[in-house]
Amino acid sequence: MSEEIDLTGDGGVIKTIVRHAKADAVAPTTDNPVVDVHYEGVLAETGEVFDTTHEDNTVFSFEIGKGSVIKSWDIALRTMKVGEVAKITCKPEYAYGSAGSPPDIPPNATLIFEVELVACRARKSSNLGSASEERARLEELKKQREMAAATKEEEKKKREEAKAAAAARIQAKLGSKKVPGKGKGKAK
Repeated sequence: MSEEIDLTGDGGVIKTIVRHAKADAVAPTTDNPVVDVHYEGVLAETGEVFDTTHEDNTVFSFEIGKGSVIKSWDIALRTMKVGEVAKITCKPEYAYGSAGSPPDIPPNATLIFEVELVACRARKSSNLGSASEERARLEELKKQREMAAATKEEEKKKREEAKAAAAARIQAKLGSKKVPGKGKGKAK
């Protein structure tokens, strides 16, 4: 497992990189503060999933530093690059605190998110280029997600094939040991 990085110095937000971004990947900046993420959130205490974008294959978008998400996300996403997948462990004071977020998140809950930074971009301004540019951007995002899903599915298929081949080899070895007519006293 990758090294744990304490992003706050007090153990409040711990980041573990699951998949590194490519070396030339971009990171959020003041010029590109809007991020698109794919994530799954679980309660640390029970492992229960309370929120995910995996079920409907959507992305969640927000602007870093505006307080529109929990504090830990503003902190952690600043450190990520496009394509990176990280596990973010968030203590209550960097998540929903003593209030929680009923009914899914109890008070004082530590949360664990697996987050993929899909894209970062400039915020929309009043002189937005065009709706067709936005559609093209969304189409590109969709293609990237589909390619990632296809790669993941292909890797899963390869693992299953390898398991099946290993099982077949084991069966063949076991079967070869039980061949009739071999061994002492079996000659006819």
